[in-house]
Amino acid sequence: MASAAEQLASSVNLGAFAKATELKQRIWFTVTALLVYRLGTYIPLPGIDPAAIAEIFSHQAGGILGIFDMFSGGALSRMTILALNITPYISASIIVQLLTAVSPQLEALKKEGESGRKRLNQYTRFGTVGLAIVQAYGIAVGLEGLHAGNIAAVIEPGLPFRLVTMITLVGGTIFLMWLGEQITARGVGNGTSLIIFAGIVANLPRAFASTLELGRTGAISTPFILLFLAMAVGVIAFIVFMERAQRRLLVQYPKRQHGNKVFGGESTHMPLKLNTSGVIPPIFASSLLLLPATIAGFQGNAGSAPGMLARIASYMGHGKPLYMVAYIALIVFFSFFYTAVVFNPVENAENLKKSGAFIPGIRPGKNTADYLDYVLTRLTVIGAAYLAVVCILPEILISHYAVPFYFGGTSLLIVVSVTMDTVAQIHSHLLAHQYEGLIKKSKLRGRRG
Repeated sequence: MASAAEQLASSVNLGAFAKATELKQRIWFTVTALLVYRLGTYIPLPGIDPAAIAEIFSHQAGGILGIFDMFSGGALSRMTILALNITPYISASIIVQLLTAVSPQLEALKKEGESGRKRLNQYTRFGTVGLAIVQAYGIAVGLEGLHAGNIAAVIEPGLPFRLVTMITLVGGTIFLMWLGEQITARGVGNGTSLIIFAGIVANLPRAFASTLELGRTGAISTPFILLFLAMAVGVIAFIVFMERAQRRLLVQYPKRQHGNKVFGGESTHMPLKLNTSGVIPPIFASSLLLLPATIAGFQGNAGSAPGMLARIASYMGHGKPLYMVAYIALIVFFSFFYTAVVFNPVENAENLKKSGAFIPGIRPGKNTADYLDYVLTRLTVIGAAYLAVVCILPEILISHYAVPFYFGGTSLLIVVSVTMDTVAQIHSHLLAHQYEGLIKKSKLRGRRG
């Protein structure tokens, strides 16, 4: 059986792709939707001075705005209609997931199946609009107080500017939320992840060019650039290996006899990913750590004395020992926290017990839940250590050698993870297409026979 599956998988080639009309349509739809998104990142907000915005944001590249700008593909630094990007939707999704873990009502909705999932998605959309309104108002008010020298970022501040900015930014986020859902339904892969992926990848050539420019001007040496590129390839290979790593727990189903026939008795595996939390821990940790530096930078632009906040920001700068320790601690904390949210050992143990399945050598019920929790804890320790290593090494290069922010560990994690998921989606579509072709051929042969 395994050899037949391997032969079928190996037969997925360019010829099979040429015949997969539906898959080609999905790919073209995805590419077109991402092109529309990229065009939207160049349409500026009305009533702002682009030159002043560019100068102001050039001083905030290392703060939390640098992370958000990386996710938005440069839309935030250009202050376009898609400046908020898809981040309010991601935040709302995480909040709904967290509330599901602590609210009995939402947890009951999660267990209702498709209808409950639709209700939760509706709550996520409402939450997205609410967060987008709050963030858009904050951006509008913040822009009015920004100056690049004697030039104001906003041409005519006031209530009309705030209303127009809020409507435009909220509309842009709603459009991207709809576009992501369309990509998920009619395209290839997860739409939200692909939008973030497109924003990061679109700026990688510019980051690579700026790195080469640093080498040309002598800011960094040519051997270091070659070593850095080799290390980037090695980190990508390491990420691929760790993201594909799983711990497979053997699950046995008991035999059942109905009349003269015996059913069941099969064994399968429960795959537990080494990195269950994904890229959430680095994103949250970076955002929290860079928040003081960003606020201090804005206060400096506004002309007020940052005081204690500036001292905290200096201690928490890139490459500083306190920053590294806090970064690792937050990554470990969010790895365990988010893993506990997305995987419930008690619930999975109950599901196994209801289906009659069991882990050999472990009694069903509480013992199974304790065993799953024990295995998952050990896996999370390794996964958190992996995330910390991947994220800390690029941070050292960024702080000491002026390597562009787009080569950071978080961006590499997102790019590699989304690429792997998209390739897996394409591969599954090709396999499904070949299975359909085999079924049609067998039916035709049966009719002829």
